[in-house]
Amino acid sequence: MTRIFLAFLWLFHWLPLRVQAAFGWLLGHLLYVLVAPRRRVVLTNLRLCFPELSETERRKLARRNVVAVTRSFLERGMVWWASEARIRRNVELRGLEKLQALQREGRAVIVLIPHFTNLDVGNRLAMEVDCVSVYSAQNNKLLEKMLLHGRTRFGNQHLLSRQEGIRGAVKALKTGRPLYYLPDMDLGPRDSIFVPFFGVQTATVPGLPRIAKLAKAAVIPLIILAKPDAQGYVCEFGEVWENFPSDDPDADTARMNAFIESEVRKAPEQYYWVHKRFKTRPPGEPKLY
Repeated sequence: MTRIFLAFLWLFHWLPLRVQAAFGWLLGHLLYVLVAPRRRVVLTNLRLCFPELSETERRKLARRNVVAVTRSFLERGMVWWASEARIRRNVELRGLEKLQALQREGRAVIVLIPHFTNLDVGNRLAMEVDCVSVYSAQNNKLLEKMLLHGRTRFGNQHLLSRQEGIRGAVKALKTGRPLYYLPDMDLGPRDSIFVPFFGVQTATVPGLPRIAKLAKAAVIPLIILAKPDAQGYVCEFGEVWENFPSDDPDADTARMNAFIESEVRKAPEQYYWVHKRFKTRPPGEPKLY
């Protein structure tokens, strides 16, 4: 089944982006109706994070989100197989000079990337800079092979498995490569602390301040979003964080969550709401899913 899916993606990536987006729009609306368990996860997340919206507004947002997630999977083939020239035409990279300035200063750099739906498009950065990134091993070895291919096809990229932890990341940072860091997933109670995210106490690994402190690294955010009307994507660097990390890793982790929340509010339909972000609860609190 995986081979058939990957063959479809390979054929699909030859289509113009507008055609891919139209197909993703249709399939996303269908999946919103058919895949009830994941729809309930999205609606639960939106109910927790956007209580000010009406139920009708949340359902409309949830539908747009499932469409965005569906599109991101279908359009991933462009990142995995399209030519460098085509990717450059469709993916705009803004603010790279901010990262390059840090590198000229000899700084270790952590690129903070929230879980928006089009994360693989961030591989556009690999055309300009050799990076370190962390990945989760897949049970399906063929799928893992394709993920690794897609993320290492440009430049000289260094991938770490999540099991290598903070030491591996710090060691890799000292080679001069920026660390491509995705912090906002529920990885369970181990090593997590509870800090607010959209007003909900959320299990969050305080890896960002820990790694930044150990590696003496600067932190700069990179936000990856789809442009309106299937016009491609934009990867945009923000400003380097000042006074980070502090001597309080809990406060630093809360600051990170607050920043991600502020970015999500700008394009909530493109955040990865299909993930059970609030699965791990503080002791004594009921399950939410």
